[in-house]
Amino acid sequence: MDAMERLYQVVLDRRANAQEGSYTGYLFQQGLDKILKKCAEECGEVIIAAKNGKAGETVGEISDLLYHLTVLMVNEGIAWEQVEYELERRAQKQGNLKKFHQVDKDT
Repeated sequence: MDAMERLYQVVLDRRANAQEGSYTGYLFQQGLDKILKKCAEECGEVIIAAKNGKAGETVGEISDLLYHLTVLMVNEGIAWEQVEYELERRAQKQGNLKKFHQVDKDT
């Protein structure tokens, strides 16, 4: 079991077995809007850390974002295996560069 799978299992357990003072439990109690707000906040912090060129801080912020995304997944009933499957499916694609087109502004 890798780190993401372990994290997912811990978050599942925290949801099923609420513990007083648990931040994860707090997020579940607050609901989807709070979880989404934290995901957005952490995403912004990743951007700022990366822009500042501080790899250590960026790693920490990415970890925070992945944690909050995991809480979102559990909240929405999305299994880790679903995401893993999608990542594997995408890894099999070749020539995946999206084709961009110019918009004719006169039409």
